[in-house]
Amino acid sequence: MEAILISIGLEPIPAKIISMVIICVVVLLAFVTIGGVLTWVERRISGFMQARLGPNRVGPQGVLQWVADGVKLILKEDLIPDGADRKLFAIAPYFCLIGVFGTMVVFPWGKGVIVADLNVGLFYFISITALVVFGVLMAGWSSNNKWSLIGGMRAAAQIVSYEIPVGMGLLVPILISGTLSMGGIMAAQGWLPWDWMVFKSPFTVVSFIIFFIGSLAEANRTPFDLPEAESELVSGYCTEYTGFRYAVFFLSEWANLFVMGGLTTAVFLGGGNLPGVLEDYTILSILVFLAKVSVIIFVVIWLRWTLPRFRIDQLMDMSWKYLLPGAFIAFLGQAIYMLLTQHLPIVQSVVAVIMFLVFVFVLIRFIIRVRVNIREQRIPVNSPASDVL
Repeated sequence: MEAILISIGLEPIPAKIISMVIICVVVLLAFVTIGGVLTWVERRISGFMQARLGPNRVGPQGVLQWVADGVKLILKEDLIPDGADRKLFAIAPYFCLIGVFGTMVVFPWGKGVIVADLNVGLFYFISITALVVFGVLMAGWSSNNKWSLIGGMRAAAQIVSYEIPVGMGLLVPILISGTLSMGGIMAAQGWLPWDWMVFKSPFTVVSFIIFFIGSLAEANRTPFDLPEAESELVSGYCTEYTGFRYAVFFLSEWANLFVMGGLTTAVFLGGGNLPGVLEDYTILSILVFLAKVSVIIFVVIWLRWTLPRFRIDQLMDMSWKYLLPGAFIAFLGQAIYMLLTQHLPIVQSVVAVIMFLVFVFVLIRFIIRVRVNIREQRIPVNSPASDVL
């Protein structure tokens, strides 16, 4: 972009500023669109899982419902409760927005498609998402509402606690690839499933599971949605918010769902890597990346409408008693495994293929179990028990 602007006669500094502004606008539009569309996707999927329709009036199959909801929230009155800290209350949602939006800068959308491939990209990613903690805590503190305060405190404790096992889980891919660059980690993987980071060894599988569970907790997704548990805290830290600021919180939450899927895909699932003969097809690489992200997003939504919410003590116990020790074991185990097999690449390849085959076996068993459950649910209640398979 900068080179194009210079070629049409602009000076280097203005060209750099204009190119940065254009890139920011494009990324922001993508961010808003992704967050909005995911609200519709989740409502449709949850409707299907609960045998109800979901939004289906505004646009084909309700696909424009997120636009209608956005317009509605923008037009609503923006209220600030009496006794609230007006300045903190006003700016809190934007900390969440920046914390999620800023991650798009280091996202490897496909082969060579990245805004800034920083050599500390993963460290930057983890650091900027910490701004969400400030936004949520500020919202709960400034609202002059006990439920909001409890939600904010829960969020701070939860996100800070789960950042540690998430960071430890990411150490294993960093150890294997030897870089903190998001593009570098993706390049260290291949396009075949057994070349993905998640199947490199048993320790990478453990690391992936810990990272995924910790990411769910950091994103406040069920069963870890205690900061905004509506059955306990009305709507948690955003109880007192209305209008556009309320929309910003939930736009950030659903965009964070995509961010979580994107980070998981880039670090553990091979990103948008393609076979050698197709490496130059950038659009195809982006589509492969988005397809993998879509699978992760579907799994996260599926978990939301399947699992019950944890208690706060159970949530903390899982982080400190199980995930953190597990992350240490995975990191040390991977280091020892690499040391023992560094001159035996054939062993590493065989182990990777075995791990992939184990995953396929577990997946087939799971699919069979799901099909049996679906068939049982379709049998009328008063049918003879012998008819149930």
